[in-house]
Amino acid sequence: MQRKILVTSALPYANGSIHLGHMVEYIQTDIWVRFQKMRGHECHYVCADDAHGTPIMLRAQNEGISPEQLISDVSKEHQADFADFAIDFDNYHSTHSDENRALASQIYLANRDAGHIEARTISQAYDPEKEMFLPDRFIRGECPKCGAADQYGDNCEACGATYEPTELKNPVSAVSGATPITKESEHYFFKLGDFEKTLQEWTHSDHLQPEVTRKLGEWFDSGLQDWDISRDAPYFGFEIPDTDNKFFYVWMDAPIGYLASFKNYCEREGIDFNEFMKPDSDTEMVHFIGKDIIYFHALFWPAMLEGAGFRQPDNIYAHGFLTVDGKKMSKSRGTFIKARTYLDHLNPEYLRYYFAAKLGNGIDDIDLSLEDFQTRINADLVGKVVNIASRCAGFISKRFDGKLTDTLTEPGLFTDFSNQAEAIAKRYEAREFGQAMREIMALADRANVYIDEMKPWVLAKEEGKEDEVQAICSMGINLFRVLIAYLKPVLPRTAEQAEAFLNIEPLQWSDIATPLLGHQINKFKPLMTRIEQDRLDAIVSDSKEAMAAEQKPKAKTEQAKGIDPIADEIQFDDFAKIDLRIAKIVNAEHVEGADKLLKLTLDIGLDEKQVFAGIKSAYAPEDLVGKLTVMVANLAPRKMRFGLSEGMVLAAGPGGKDLFILSPDDGAQPGMRVK
Repeated sequence: MQRKILVTSALPYANGSIHLGHMVEYIQTDIWVRFQKMRGHECHYVCADDAHGTPIMLRAQNEGISPEQLISDVSKEHQADFADFAIDFDNYHSTHSDENRALASQIYLANRDAGHIEARTISQAYDPEKEMFLPDRFIRGECPKCGAADQYGDNCEACGATYEPTELKNPVSAVSGATPITKESEHYFFKLGDFEKTLQEWTHSDHLQPEVTRKLGEWFDSGLQDWDISRDAPYFGFEIPDTDNKFFYVWMDAPIGYLASFKNYCEREGIDFNEFMKPDSDTEMVHFIGKDIIYFHALFWPAMLEGAGFRQPDNIYAHGFLTVDGKKMSKSRGTFIKARTYLDHLNPEYLRYYFAAKLGNGIDDIDLSLEDFQTRINADLVGKVVNIASRCAGFISKRFDGKLTDTLTEPGLFTDFSNQAEAIAKRYEAREFGQAMREIMALADRANVYIDEMKPWVLAKEEGKEDEVQAICSMGINLFRVLIAYLKPVLPRTAEQAEAFLNIEPLQWSDIATPLLGHQINKFKPLMTRIEQDRLDAIVSDSKEAMAAEQKPKAKTEQAKGIDPIADEIQFDDFAKIDLRIAKIVNAEHVEGADKLLKLTLDIGLDEKQVFAGIKSAYAPEDLVGKLTVMVANLAPRKMRFGLSEGMVLAAGPGGKDLFILSPDDGAQPGMRVK
């Protein structure tokens, strides 16, 4: 029976490049989808960029562009990377779309009207320097549950706990480094506890992996918490219906982005969206995600869908993280590898195969050992699979005009190969890709043993052995075709090249048992080449250089200690552009509404400039008049909400009350350059 399946991968955030850690999920999902399509099922694979939130807003501000321009640029980059890795989405969309706005509002209003949304005033972390409420991911501190340091404000990567940002110990703003203060604001909460009974049933009904169900049991034991689904302005996202300047939290509308992308696709392709969304549908909805976002997908998401009258997912498949050479990906070691950096040097299908060979149906982390990667690709794909075709094709093309024999000399061997179709199909269906690859490579070994034993290259030199040579090589080509069919979900482009060589239509799973007899093949062209060490060295080297060129985030642990980390290196020519001058403070005054700023009027010899300086903690205005300071005189003016700041003053000291500027000195005059 043909199945109708909607498949999604987690949405990549539109605030950075795709790296190899991301690719684990998209490769895993793409392999499963391609397998389903080879089996003849109606399978739709959709994804989108997760395009909302404060990080998007802040990055756009820093780059001097609109958030819309930023997410458009990043989307093009993401889609190019995915396409080059042969990730075959049926639709790739954005959460910043009309479809997502409409669906998010629909799901929210349905839950609100059913009594599952509650408004209440909360105390929230607020950055006093940036004058903004801080989203969870912009607060770092110690986990209130296990004490792990440098954790985000919403969940702990060490123990998996979720909590409110105000519960963090020793919190620090990731935006400014300031210690957050607490301010009150009205927020909207999704009452997850309303769905506890149905969630208990759903999570224990084979929709999840066993280890995920066990983990969720811990969260049920500790009690399901209401979920804050709103954020205050300024925020890049969708405004919540019937509210004033309140926005959907990015995690509220992000999973709805799955449905929005699918709806966009359905409207374009004439597919019945509602057929897939109704609770009693005979269709399937399957999500592939990382194990770090299980809580959102396995509790909040099915509950929100139920509350809105939508169907719940049939399966949520979580996977582990990627390590490189046994360690967390590292920028300094060059093992934090972007997708594009890899693509610049190596065939993407090498990585697709290597990940497949490592992936199982659990949530264990997988390791990319660069040495093992090189060895396995060279041995399995080049030395075993491709080698079968290259050893046989030349004889068929040169001696028999590309014609295969009308019969198989070893039908039992072919049957042994083709009879593995259902067993391997079960491996793919269950996401036991590593086991499937091992079984396929065992068949490849048998094919090579057959060719080694029959030695067509020896027989070709003997008179009267032409028929044997043709029969052996035809047999080898047919075994190669079966192997390529089995590997097609993993190696789609290699399979496409092989199909061109074999002169056949695109392989389907149902074709495997039927051999090519009396068939004309085309001239063989090399399908793969060995991985040489210099290619791997280049990837590591380029990764180091790429990361060195990017601005490094401030070290959170150093900020927590009041220490500013050393910034990225600049060249002497950059430093030479800075015009440092002695300035005399001719006036100083308080700034209404600002906790740390003073408004200074500075005499730099030729004229006066107005500067807002964060030194209120150390000086009263009257104490500053007549003192000297060092000023960055050629800094571009910056418009602040208090007025125009025309430069920057320099002070020394650890901060707080201990900030020091210059006292009057006979040798220093306003306007003098500091060298």
